[in-house]
Amino acid sequence: MEQVSSRVVYRNPWMTVREDEIRRPDGSPGIYGVVEKPDFALVLPRWEEGFWLVEQYRYPVGRRAWEFPQGSWGSGKHGDRTDLARTELAEETGLRAGSMAHLGHLFEAYGFSNQGFDVYLATELKEGAHDREPTEQDMIHRAFTDAEIAAMIRSGQIVDAPSLAALTLYRLQAA
Repeated sequence: MEQVSSRVVYRNPWMTVREDEIRRPDGSPGIYGVVEKPDFALVLPRWEEGFWLVEQYRYPVGRRAWEFPQGSWGSGKHGDRTDLARTELAEETGLRAGSMAHLGHLFEAYGFSNQGFDVYLATELKEGAHDREPTEQDMIHRAFTDAEIAAMIRSGQIVDAPSLAALTLYRLQAA
């Protein structure tokens, strides 16, 4: 496909939405709506029997749900991907990882967004104080066993697609 033109239709500090006119391989015209967001890190904090998860209210879907710690650099902040993973883990849970292993890079919703994410396995965990952002003030965190996590997925308590994809990467690596 070839981009013919592009225009920004919306922008805020967290995302840009643009509309692209395209030409398909057969020459026919079309349009794409694209959401541009910065990449993020998602961390799988592993303890002997399972993982630590965070729960928070997600405004777009109007409910609370459990997920793995995740986030992107805020405005004006930067660093490498592993630094971001360590920062998000400590910020949301207070956990510090003695070991951080990169499991892979995925895309959250590549049908309409360019946002990708790096998945990290955090082990050798030490507990400390969290330092949550104002948007995370209602967040809680807790350790769950692998069996509890499987039950939470079946019951719809874990519905975050990146968290489920990250867990799949972990299971493939562990097999």
